[in-house]
Amino acid sequence: MYGSWVSIVALLGWLILAVSAYSGMRLGWRKSLVTALVWATIFVSMTLIIRWMGV
Repeated sequence: MYGSWVSIVALLGWLILAVSAYSGMRLGWRKSLVTALVWATIFVSMTLIIRWMGV
């Protein structure tokens, strides 16, 4: 039980760090949304390909 809380806190810390670094780049909301959608598409595509191949 203790380990799960540590993981959640660590993940939140990394999320805050990543968001603050990304906001430091001063990109607009539109550019950020496009970037997020492109990465989501890449991850979903790779997941579907790997599942289809049965690896």
